Amino acid sequence: MKIIHKKCGIFLLFTLFFAAGAQAQQVTSMRINEVLVINDNNFVDDYGQRSGWIELFNISAGTVNIGGCYLTNDRSNPRKYPIPKGDVLTKIPPRQHVLFWADGLANRGTFHLNFTLDGENENFIALYDVDGKTLVDSIVIPAGQKADISFARKVDGEDVWLQLTKVTPSTNNLTLDTNEKIENFKGNDAWGIGMTVTAMAVVFIGLVLLYLCFKYVGKSAIEISRRRARKARVSENGHHAGVDALESGEIVAAVSLALFEVEEDVHDLENTVITIHKVARNYSPWSSKIYGLRNLPQRK
Repeated sequence: MKIIHKKCGIFLLFTLFFAAGAQAQQVTSMRINEVLVINDNNFVDDYGQRSGWIELFNISAGTVNIGGCYLTNDRSNPRKYPIPKGDVLTKIPPRQHVLFWADGLANRGTFHLNFTLDGENENFIALYDVDGKTLVDSIVIPAGQKADISFARKVDGEDVWLQLTKVTPSTNNLTLDTNEKIENFKGNDAWGIGMTVTAMAVVFIGLVLLYLCFKYVGKSAIEISRRRARKARVSENGHHAGVDALESGEIVAAVSLALFEVEEDVHDLENTVITIHKVARNYSPWSSKIYGLRNLPQRK
């Protein structure tokens, strides 16, 4: 019994260590993905205010809970802003983003930081794990950032950084505004002649295929019907057909004889005379009409 309890304790301990390791590994999947230092005419927060913001990105294929982690802009204070626990929005789905507003107003909610970004000097931004010591990711935003131009990774989660004139908070940094196939088609067929010819060719080929399909299916059906008719004629003229006819004649004769015997039983000797015997009744049934008649008085 003691051995069983010992094994269960070891298994539970191993499970806890594995879960803690998996959680730590998931948190390390978060990346600082895009930062807007100066927000003059850009997106507003849920209070209608404009301020700098920091976007995080989950590069993993699993959901990451960043509740309990830390964001900071101070190298000497890694625990400057503790991300609150218990908020369902801190669970970041795979390959998704989360946005924090650097407005210095942490009392406005989970995603409002207690520090702001410096528009004139460089900005150090870091994300620390729940222990407040393990650095998950960091970036130094160069000084001299322009208003409404973000400093971001070229592709979400990758190492190449650049300035984006088209900021993309809470969405992919690399977005496609045009369709490459359509652009190539416009370049090669500006008047649409090729598209028209292609469409007409497709319709014409479809009609031809339908015509051929119905034509050969109809011919096949007619040929099958003719074959069946020929087989039927051969069967009527063959030996087996004669046997069937004989059997059919014998059946008809048997039925006729039976009808004749029935007629002999119910009729007189003459086949064309039907005898009707009168049945005498000494009583009047309850439904007889005599009960509904009245005796009229005699005239004198």
